Amino acid sequence: MDDPEERFTELYDRHYRNVLGYALLRAERQSAEDIASETFLIAWRRLAQVPEHPLPWLLAVARNLLRKQHRLDMRRLRLTASAPEGDVADQVSERQTAIDALARLSGADAEALILASWYGLGPAEAAKVVGCSARTFAVRLHRARRRLADILNAPQTVLQEQLR
Repeated sequence: MDDPEERFTELYDRHYRNVLGYALLRAERQSAEDIASETFLIAWRRLAQVPEHPLPWLLAVARNLLRKQHRLDMRRLRLTASAPEGDVADQVSERQTAIDALARLSGADAEALILASWYGLGPAEAAKVVGCSARTFAVRLHRARRRLADILNAPQTVLQEQLR
């Protein structure tokens, strides 16, 4: 494809929803939309650098933007009074249990599970997103799955107490 606008349009049409979905897992809707838009702005500016299989590259860009946003948010929180903790949902469904379990994992563990399970990326592709080797990612994913299983297999009363 020789025309840059045509190549970008195809890239956007094909991957915008995946990038937005990835951002929505990490940020509120408006921020996620901003991250997705900025990701594609960077893709447009660096169109010649976008690889043949662009999804891992796009998710890595989105990840970096989310990390930057998180650092700015943390700096802002340190400068202002701490916000009160959020309320725990009264009713726990299977979906909420999974979300709670993911929330209890470290950011690296949750991200490994999300990239592999929700985005279907293999270890080599996911490793490109997080910036490590495929072998290191495979180990992270194995450990993340084990920790998630431990959380989900914990007695319900222990889980509820830990979520408070």
